[in-house]
Amino acid sequence: MAEIVRMPKLSDTMTEGVVAAWHKKIGDKVKTGDLLAEIETDKATMEFESFQDGVLLHIGVDKGKRAPVDSILAILGKEGEDVAAIIAAEASAAPKAEEPKAAPAPAAAPVAKAETAPAPVQVSAPAAKAAPAPVAANNGRTKVSPLAKKLADEKGLPLNYIPGSGDGGRIVKRDIDAFMAGSVQGSANAVESFYEVEVSQMRKVIARRLAESKFSAPHFYLTMDIDMDNAMTARKAINDQGIKVSFNDMVVKACAMALKKHPVINSSWLGDRIRYNDHVHIGVAVAVEDGLLVPVVRHANTKSFAQIGTEVKVFAEKAKTKKLQPQDWEGNTFTISNLGMFGIEEFTAIINPPDACILAVGGIKQVPVVKNGVVVPGNVMKVTLSCDHRVVDGASGAAFLNTIKSFLEQPVLMFV
Repeated sequence: MAEIVRMPKLSDTMTEGVVAAWHKKIGDKVKTGDLLAEIETDKATMEFESFQDGVLLHIGVDKGKRAPVDSILAILGKEGEDVAAIIAAEASAAPKAEEPKAAPAPAAAPVAKAETAPAPVQVSAPAAKAAPAPVAANNGRTKVSPLAKKLADEKGLPLNYIPGSGDGGRIVKRDIDAFMAGSVQGSANAVESFYEVEVSQMRKVIARRLAESKFSAPHFYLTMDIDMDNAMTARKAINDQGIKVSFNDMVVKACAMALKKHPVINSSWLGDRIRYNDHVHIGVAVAVEDGLLVPVVRHANTKSFAQIGTEVKVFAEKAKTKKLQPQDWEGNTFTISNLGMFGIEEFTAIINPPDACILAVGGIKQVPVVKNGVVVPGNVMKVTLSCDHRVVDGASGAAFLNTIKSFLEQPVLMFV
């Protein structure tokens, strides 16, 4: 008898899946354990194996299409078996969607939604000359005379979009005057355009989970400066031995050791109770094309800088190729988000459920600092701890940050 293969729930946050590829076609024989399809979840693209034998009689979700969890993915059975009755019964059992009310007519003409890769859509299209491309010198900087630059600065004009008529494309005063004279007419001829893309599975879940976190957990924030001079010296000494260690690896280790000293930070709000975790599993936020993934370094307090660094590198590569598995991103007890490598000095992060806290790490900046009563150059890193006030109080968060500070300012303590 024919059996329905349903869209599987491949992660705890998955509500629908997209078929990235089919490895069987209608009429093919399928054995238990055969690779049937690849399913894109909110976090990764995962292989889906068949749990039964049979012939593939029906494909319920075409490649590239999405369907909710538990809907018909495929039907397997005996060759030639009629599956129309099964499909009809499933359709009649499904809840009917409410008829949408007609939307009021828009004031402007509607823009057709693109089915494939979006192309810019012209909202108004009067004839207009193409905007001149900027003229740059060989070193990548726009050529401009001192007087023209002064006039442009005074009027707030974008030099990159003013064509130069001087020697070698140099922008001179007459070019500024000509640009100003044509600006009124040019603005009338400008064309507005935009494009829209369908929200990815990953972005949907990021939006839902972080909105739930932000609006259900009362956040408060604690920021601290950390002197990184000794950390920089220690890192150089370690790297000189051929062991590659990043500042992020040192932060993960410092947080892991601090969490063992401050279990209230290593906790979760469960509604009618609070869970205090003895183990330390640190989620490390990794940016990917569609959003953000948080693979987990398990028992991070027991691992060396090098072991942490190796795991994070492997996770980052798997995240970018959508090869992370559920066990790679589940079970975090604390999360670190580091934007220092992108030039960000300070920021606040939204707590990653089920954690009670998340640490936002900025870049290391050289600034004047006072040491022994003397102002000297120093290397400072700002960190901000976002706390769920239902679990963590200000004094507990401050004590945790001070412990991290002591570890990073005296890295030798992490080897004791």
